[in-house]
Amino acid sequence: MSIDDWRQKIDEIDRKLVELLNERSRCAIEIGRLKRTLNMRVYDPEREREIFRRIQEENDGPLDNESLKRLFERVIDECRRIERKESEK
Repeated sequence: MSIDDWRQKIDEIDRKLVELLNERSRCAIEIGRLKRTLNMRVYDPEREREIFRRIQEENDGPLDNESLKRLFERVIDECRRIERKESEK
């Protein structure tokens, strides 16, 4: 494959990532609504530890576990921000 072929493949993966990240965000919004109804806090450290454990168990590289954890920390932070934002409406 040429560099252009690889770049097209990356572009397609990026499109899928955008779609999946937005889908995850929509789920976080719904969870935030349920948490608000149940008077639960947005931040759930036990749930985050569970997510990190699961992604590391499922990881077969080439990203190492710490790299994946950093990426997911950012994703979770943004989803938590969206949950809070939605709860203010």
